[in-house]
Amino acid sequence: MIIQRDVYDQIVSEAYQENPLECCGYLAGEGETIIRAYPMVNMDKSRIHYSFNPEQQFKVVKEIRQLKLKVLAVYHSHPETPARPSEEDIKLAYDPDISHVIISLVGEKPDVRSFRIQDEQVKQEELRIQ
Repeated sequence: MIIQRDVYDQIVSEAYQENPLECCGYLAGEGETIIRAYPMVNMDKSRIHYSFNPEQQFKVVKEIRQLKLKVLAVYHSHPETPARPSEEDIKLAYDPDISHVIISLVGEKPDVRSFRIQDEQVKQEELRIQ
């Protein structure tokens, strides 16, 4: 998966702005290239999990489709834990065709990783920044 530099910078900045709560949203693009981030409100207002506002989620998906883009990934931050899916992330992964991008703020620098989750099996995938 490829993520444009400006989108990468946007989601990392959002993770810091929302800290200590998790940020969340969709990443959209064409093919394997993410060209847009769609931040959403974390309805849970939690530092350990998130959920989308269904009305906002519907509007975002509609806009993505109107732009003839595809939801390529869901992203969220882990303010206090490493960039790997939690048990809850794995259980709630409903679409094996969507990647899960996690931004960890634990270290000196943000750690951003991408995963595919299918049948509760997690596989890290390459994430290149362009």
